[in-house]
This record gives sequence, structure tokens and C-alpha cells, in this order.
Amino acid sequence: MLILNLISIIYFPIIMKYSQAAKIYATVTAIVVWFSILLQFVVSLKQAHYHYIETLKIFLSFFTVTTNIIVASCFMVISIFPKGKIRDFFRRAATITAITVYIIVVGLIYNFLLRGLVLQEGWSRVADELLHVVSPLLMLIFWIFFVDKSRLRYRSATHWLIYPLAYIVFVIVRGLLINEYPYPFINVVNIGYPKAILNAFFCVVLFWLLSLLLIWIGKRKNKL
Repeated sequence: MLILNLISIIYFPIIMKYSQAAKIYATVTAIVVWFSILLQFVVSLKQAHYHYIETLKIFLSFFTVTTNIIVASCFMVISIFPKGKIRDFFRRAATITAITVYIIVVGLIYNFLLRGLVLQEGWSRVADELLHVVSPLLMLIFWIFFVDKSRLRYRSATHWLIYPLAYIVFVIVRGLLINEYPYPFINVVNIGYPKAILNAFFCVVLFWLLSLLLIWIGKRKNKL
């Protein structure tokens, strides 16, 4: 009994410190990512000559923006909400891992396929780097150090495809209606349907493979 009490005395502060560190990290990250989103909106608004509605329509058509909003919301809920179903949802290892996958894909596609296609300067460059580099890194760090990955399941990788698949459907329908596409690799007008669909398929495969990789890493780390 004495030994158990000593262990609890030693271990309890570690738990508290870990929890407090996670909350502080989540708070700071939420501020950084929300600032990044707001900065990008202001930059886009200026480029669109301050047409708010049109800017918002274009702004929310980008997977980068919607995913960063999810990231910011996740960290905000973790840092602010003391309890409740929404907090429980965003604290789940599966939820955080899925969001980590989404934002990492944002970084990968931008840095390997889209970087340099449009010259970015000043605040536009700052917003770009924050959304496509800093945000994915912050999310990945949180996943590595603050998430209990022991209960992740490989079958979840398929469930996590719902969001990217829904986005692809949204882009296709939106494109049919207004003949505009947010990304060049799915721009049907310029590259045609066969290539656009093939590129979309490769993106979905990337999401799935990365999901499996993170689940595998999480399980392996838990065994070490």
C-alpha cells in the first residue's frame, strides 16, 4: 500500500504536467492557426478588391482552408471546452489522427506539387507558409507527443476517407455549376475529366496510405 501511495505521488504530477502541457500547446496552436486563416482571408479579400461574398465563396472552396479550420477548431475545443460531447469527439485519438492525416496531405501536395506555381510575396507568403508548413508541423507534433495511439484501428483508415471524398464531390459539382476549380490538378477545364479523376484517385490513395502509416506508427510506438 505504501509503495502504491509513493507511485501515485510521483506519477500524479506527471499526469497533471502532461495534461497541462497539452492544453497550453493546444491553446497556442489554435491561436496560430486561426491567425493564419484570418490572415489568408484578409490577403484574399484585398486581392478580390474587398468583395466579401465572392471572397468567402472562393476562400471556402480550398481544401487547405477548410482543413485548417478543422485543425483550429480541434485545438480550440481541446483548450477551451471543459467537458461535453464535442470535446470528447475532438479528444479521441481517431479524430486527432484523421485530422493529422488531412493537414499533412495539405502540406505534402502544396510543397511537392503547387509550391512556386504562384509567386507569393509579403503577407501572402507568410499566410502560405503558416497554412501549408507550420500548421501541419504543429498538428503532427501534437499527435506524436500528446495522443494515446494504442487504440487506433486499421479499419478507421477507410472511414477517414469520407471527408476528402466529400470534398472531391463538392469540387466536381461546384465546377459543373460555375466552371471553376480551386486546384490545377483537378481543373477539368484545363486537363479534362480523365486526368482530373485520375489525380483525384491518387489523392484519395495518398490519404488512405498515410492513414495506415500513422496507425502503424502509433501501434508500433505503443509497443516500444
